[in-house]
Amino acid sequence: MSADNLSLKPGTRLEDYVIARKIGGGGFSIVYLADVVDSDQQVVIKEYLPRKLAGRAEDGLTVQTLDDKFADQFSHGRKLFFQEANTLASLKHPNIVNVTNFFRANDTIYMVMAYEKGLNLQDYIKRHKGGLSEKFLYAVFVPLLQGLQQLHSRGLLHLDIKPGNIYLRAGARPLLLDFGAVHEMQQSRQYQPGQVLTLGFCPIEQSMPGGYVGPWTDLYAIGASMRACIEGVAPPPAEERRMDDGMKPARVVFQKDYSYKLLASIDWAMEVDPMYRPQTVDALLGALEDGEGLPEYPPVKAEESVLDKLASGLAWFKGGER
Repeated sequence: MSADNLSLKPGTRLEDYVIARKIGGGGFSIVYLADVVDSDQQVVIKEYLPRKLAGRAEDGLTVQTLDDKFADQFSHGRKLFFQEANTLASLKHPNIVNVTNFFRANDTIYMVMAYEKGLNLQDYIKRHKGGLSEKFLYAVFVPLLQGLQQLHSRGLLHLDIKPGNIYLRAGARPLLLDFGAVHEMQQSRQYQPGQVLTLGFCPIEQSMPGGYVGPWTDLYAIGASMRACIEGVAPPPAEERRMDDGMKPARVVFQKDYSYKLLASIDWAMEVDPMYRPQTVDALLGALEDGEGLPEYPPVKAEESVLDKLASGLAWFKGGER
């Protein structure tokens, strides 16, 4: 069944909401723009529908498993989706998506979120081909970290932070989205079913069986997202970096255009070994704001441009002629 056939049709009513159109989704859910009945308000509704496990029944509404063997897996995923909605509804922070309602219907779960105009950070990076300013990075990631701090204070981890899950409103005001991988602290990764892994943004402990995750795991993803804003592409996968880290430090590659404290903070957050990363949001915020707590990295020389290298070679050649 195609993704379009899986989606609810425009005009479908769900409690006090009427589906306007599909606006997104992934492997586990479909996202709609909807109108609130007897109101001029619009909301975003996220429907739990894992396409590898379930489809739409003949009535065009009910969600049902594709095979009886998927029943337990589907039911467990639905429970986690409900927990995600419940968690988000209790988290009120200007930089975390605002869940206003959630409910059961059509044998699945629906999550209702406030609708705000804006665009995805991933699309913004593509549009500008990286090179986003230091002022922009601070405007986006400091408030984002403050929202993440509240999540961590509740004993929860996000575990899927990436530009695609960061939404920009007017004035670059960020919203952290998609808490489908939200996970309690003090547990090893082996207890997390259906791991969400986005290469380039997830650290090594997320891809290791039984890897111990914590605030440092989300901070790696923050650092990787910041680097993507500068470089325009996702960093290399952490697994590759562990084997042979060919990624040059941000404080070397980009030092001509950005402050040392910003670049060193990115490098610190993106250390392959989780023990060498900042362990708390406060630690990373301190580094970004005044360089507090940054590791004592050895001094580095700026990378020579191609023109610089040619000039150096020419000077050497002329010197050799004398």
